[in-house]
This record gives sequence, C-alpha cells and structure tokens, in this order.
Amino acid sequence: MTADPLAPLTALPGVGAALDEARSAVDGLLGHRLLRRRSAELSAEAGLRCARASAALEGVVLPLEEVRVGSDDPTVQGSLRVSTGLGELVHVIDQSPLQALARLHVFAARGLATDAELGRPRSDPRVGARLAALTDLLVGPRPASALVLAAIVHAELLTLGVFEHGNGLVARAAARLVMVARGLDPKAVTCPDVGHLEREDGYRDAAAAYAAGDVRPWLLHCAEAVRLGAVESVAVCEAIVRTAEAQA
Repeated sequence: MTADPLAPLTALPGVGAALDEARSAVDGLLGHRLLRRRSAELSAEAGLRCARASAALEGVVLPLEEVRVGSDDPTVQGSLRVSTGLGELVHVIDQSPLQALARLHVFAARGLATDAELGRPRSDPRVGARLAALTDLLVGPRPASALVLAAIVHAELLTLGVFEHGNGLVARAAARLVMVARGLDPKAVTCPDVGHLEREDGYRDAAAAYAAGDVRPWLLHCAEAVRLGAVESVAVCEAIVRTAEAQA
C-alpha cells in the first residue's frame, strides 16, 4: 500500500481527536431527516451562508438577508459565484487541480482583478513550486483524511498569495470543494466558512502560524470550523422542519 502523505499530521497532539469530532458532527448532519428529500435546499442555503462569511473575512460584512437579496459589492458577488460554481468543479479538482483553481479565481476575482489577471497565478518561482507540490498532493495517493487535505489546500492558497487578488475567497472555496469531492461533505451542506468567521481571530492566528511553519494550530482550527459549520447547518435543518410543520 502507498503511504498516506498526510498521516504524520493526523498524529500531532490533539489533531486526531479534533478531526474525529468534526467528522462526527458532519455525519450527524448528513443523517438528518431533511436531507432525504431536501438536500438541494440545504446546499443552497449553506452556500449562501458560506458566501456571506467568506466575504466578511475579506472585510465586507453584510447581514445575511442583504446577501440573499443581492449586493453589488464585487467581493460579495465573487463569493457568491464561487459558492454556486463549486458543483461544476467537483470532478475537475482531482484530475486537473490547476484548472479548477483557475476557474475558482475567475469566479472570485471578476471585478477585483483585471481580465489579464483572472485565472493566472502570480509569476513567481516560489508560487510555481508550491502549486506544483499542491497539484502532486491532489492527484497523488489519497490521504485518509479529506479534512486534513482540505485544510492544507486552504492554507497553501491563503498564505502563499497565489493570485494578485481574491486569494482568501479562492482558498476557502477550494477547501469546500475538496471536502465535497473527497466525500466528507458530498452534498455540500456544511458551512465551514461560518465556522472560520465565528473564530475569526483564531483563523488569522492559525494561518500566521502555518505560514511560519507550525501546522498544528491550523489543523485544530479547521477541524473546529468544520464542526461549527455542521452545527450551523443542523440548526438550518431544524428551522426548515419547524417552518414546514407550522405550515402543514
């Protein structure tokens, strides 16, 4: 058997337990009765909430209902486009990661970047080398933990500054895409970006630690964000059920 390239990360203190808690929360969500018939409705709502949270992490903080009815802010528009565009890239990220990332950037950065910059990584040898390594990780032997893979993809794109604009939006969308493509969240119903926003200071501190070479705080943070995102989606499920029962 080919060794899991990310296995040493899961053995870091506290990481295994945090991953188990996150996975348990996602599994609990996936077992909710609403998903038997209305998973598309929850997926759309999760995408909206992630879009709102991801834009907020970029400094554009709007109420959820304002995002729902539409905003002309380019960051919000880009965040909405990446959320709605994930589905078409689920089968691309594993086979052509660079193509998927370029497409995410086109979604995210239209209105923020020039046409010449859209989908094009910065011309920097370090960026090229790290993207090549990330591509090898995505197309190579499958790690046991989709959450760890998603966290590493997220951190690399976020801290490396692959593009001139929109890196945060792309990084968070790419992490969600990996979670969907690798079966952790196959119906795209969790809201991990809501979890990142709920722990915003921890998000930024953990990203800084990752950039400095310490991976553990980032993995712990991402596991907690996924757990919180699953809790958020369960609350949405319960609200939909209560509304349906009240109308019956």
